Amino acid sequence: MTIKSVFDADFAKYGKVLNGYNVDALLAKLEEKTPKPADAVIYEPGDADLEAIMGEVFSVNAYGGMPIQIGYCNGYNTKLNCLEWHRGSELNIPANDMVLLLATLSDVKDGKLDTSKVEAFYAPKGTVVQVYETTLHYAPCNAVKDGVVSKEGFRVIIVLPKDTNTAKPALKEIDFEDKLLWARNKWLIAHPETSEAKQGAFVGLVGENIDLAK
Repeated sequence: MTIKSVFDADFAKYGKVLNGYNVDALLAKLEEKTPKPADAVIYEPGDADLEAIMGEVFSVNAYGGMPIQIGYCNGYNTKLNCLEWHRGSELNIPANDMVLLLATLSDVKDGKLDTSKVEAFYAPKGTVVQVYETTLHYAPCNAVKDGVVSKEGFRVIIVLPKDTNTAKPALKEIDFEDKLLWARNKWLIAHPETSEAKQGAFVGLVGENIDLAK
C-alpha cells in the first residue's frame, strides 16, 4: 500500500488541512494528562480540559458556531478493522505522526465496501486535518517511515459535532442505513475478523483487513 500525504492533491476528495490554528497548548495538555496504551486504542468523545483550551475557537471558526466536542484517540494501531462516518466533519490533530486509512462513502453499496478502495495518508504532528462527512475513517494508525511502523504509537485530538460517538439512540428502522448505526451520529461497517463484528456491528468490509505492519 502506498502511503500518501495529507498535503497531496489526492487527499482533496477526503478532506483538507486547516491552517492558522495554534494547537501547541492543546497538544501539550493532551500529552500531559491522557494515557497512551502500548497495545490497544482508547477513545474519549469529550474532555473538559481540552475543550477549555480551544472549544470556542473550533466551534466558531471550524464549525461556524455549531456546538462541538473535543476528545482524543490514543494508543497503538496498525489495522483498518472498521470504517465509520458521521453527519459533520471531523478534525484530527496528532501529537505524534500518524497514518489515516480512508475511503469514500459513495463507494459503499448496500453496506458493503471492498477494502481495496481504502487509501492511506500520512499526517505529521501538529497538523489540523479536516475529514469530510463523506469520508470513511476509523482509528488512526501508527506512522510508517521507510517501510517501518513506528513503535511510539499516537495521541490524536478528535473534534466532532457535540454528542457524536455517545450512546446509540433508540430507533425504528426506516432506511437500510439504520442497520449501520453503531452509536450516536456514528454509522459503521466492520471487517468480519474484528471484535466489533463479534459484538453485532454490521459486517460490511470485504477483502483484506489492511495491516500496515505487513
